[in-house]
Amino acid sequence: MVPVLQTKFMNEEGVASVTDFLPRPSSSSSPAKPLLPWLIRRVECIRGTMPLMMQCAPAFNYARDAHSTDIVPDTSIPPMFSMFEAEAQPQEPHKKAVFTSSAGFVLDLRYIAENTLEAACVPSVELGTLDLTSKGHKGLAAYSTLQLCEGQAVTFVLRTPPEHETTPITSGNGANSAQKAELERVLIGPLGVKARTVNDPYLTKELLHSLLTITNRYWYEWIRQSTYTGSWKEAVHRSALALKLLIYEPTGAVVASPTFSLPEFIGGTRNWDYRASWIRDSSFTLYALIRLGFTQEANAFMEFIFERLRNKNPDGSLQIMYTIHGGKDLEEIELTHLDGHKGSKPVRIGNGAADHVQLDIYGELYVSPRLDRSYWLMEAGRRMDCIYLGQKFGKPLSYDDWVLVRELVDFVVANYKEPDLSIWEVRNKKRHFTYSKIMLWVAIDRGLRLADKRSLPCPNRTRWLSARDELYEEIMTKAWNAEGKFFGQSYEDTDVLDSAVLIMPLVFFMHGVRVLAFRSEVYKLVEADSEVA
Repeated sequence: MVPVLQTKFMNEEGVASVTDFLPRPSSSSSPAKPLLPWLIRRVECIRGTMPLMMQCAPAFNYARDAHSTDIVPDTSIPPMFSMFEAEAQPQEPHKKAVFTSSAGFVLDLRYIAENTLEAACVPSVELGTLDLTSKGHKGLAAYSTLQLCEGQAVTFVLRTPPEHETTPITSGNGANSAQKAELERVLIGPLGVKARTVNDPYLTKELLHSLLTITNRYWYEWIRQSTYTGSWKEAVHRSALALKLLIYEPTGAVVASPTFSLPEFIGGTRNWDYRASWIRDSSFTLYALIRLGFTQEANAFMEFIFERLRNKNPDGSLQIMYTIHGGKDLEEIELTHLDGHKGSKPVRIGNGAADHVQLDIYGELYVSPRLDRSYWLMEAGRRMDCIYLGQKFGKPLSYDDWVLVRELVDFVVANYKEPDLSIWEVRNKKRHFTYSKIMLWVAIDRGLRLADKRSLPCPNRTRWLSARDELYEEIMTKAWNAEGKFFGQSYEDTDVLDSAVLIMPLVFFMHGVRVLAFRSEVYKLVEADSEVA
């Protein structure tokens, strides 16, 4: 996952480059440029010749809604006058494809053809329609067959068009010199053309070149904010870019993954939708961004967290995941009309397994207010560690937010003795999972640290201290397998290794001989190529 993706296609006759990107104005732009919701794909032949076919086949509402496809004149292309003729000559209208769903949603596909070498001519592009209904599509696709030679390029732009496109100045045989001069004055600007409106500019090759340039500049400027100077710097920065792309900026939410229904293995049925914000997963993202110096994103996510704290469930609990808008409704739907990736069915959207009792690492369970509050207990620790890191390296904690944090810790203290389902998919019953107990300890510990370091009022400090210490002692006695020299997966299953418990030193739960012995036992299984939970 990269901000600007370039792919090269080669055969014996030539080489073509395909560049995909979503335009992003530079943060240093002055005046600020609009964020255009366009998906841009540039196809360029850089050597020899290359036959290519472009197909655009939208499937509205997950291929549940029918759509119409029309090839119509593109009014967003500026009219051009010949500089060598006394009168303008009529030209063949530039075309675009318009897709309109039965629900009224509209997409249009536009293009700009150009030559990058003087010796090459501008390639000819003709849009047509393609019937793919035999493959399950509910409307015609648009296509174009291209035969590009070195120095020729075509850029396609897919977007949701503005509701009311402005009507451009049109030319005709009666256009006089004054009209042409006025047209050139209106159109020509710093980027080659002047926008009809801020969010709906004329589409020109100069504009597209500029969008690619400022998009690259934005990402260069963003990654330069990194304060990381350690090993594998390039790989770390590439990972940071991927994390940035997972952030939904309007709310600060971080999605677990921008994918849905990709199977764990081909033909498998564990095909979950991860396009939601898991508080657990997001806390790791927050930690990484903070330590790399990206505090703006961290502060935005913290505001997302506190907004969820202001809207807790009636029993005082929080969900393990939310929509990117902060919503709680993630109804799970199986799309039986889709084949899935390489036949891996079912295809699922949403993640609303409200009637399930497992909570595993993939986050497929959506915990609703109807379920017992012990389902989310393990998550509370991560939330508190997230809050603690956020205020330590990001924006300071306000008193109102501290009150919300106190309520969360109070809830944990009142429920830390309850069993839960933890991060693994356990189908039979709730247990006292060691990993969950550690994270509950983290929740209480971080609350106490916040109160002490910021001198914040803590009416229940004594109860918190007692609960934290009791939980620590309980983990050390009930989870430790003295014979095997490791911590068991749960109080009930101390003979089962769980690598997740190695998080102990990372959250400052404990170091020392027991952790080293436990790590050695886990490594023995890894070296033996065995499965480790």
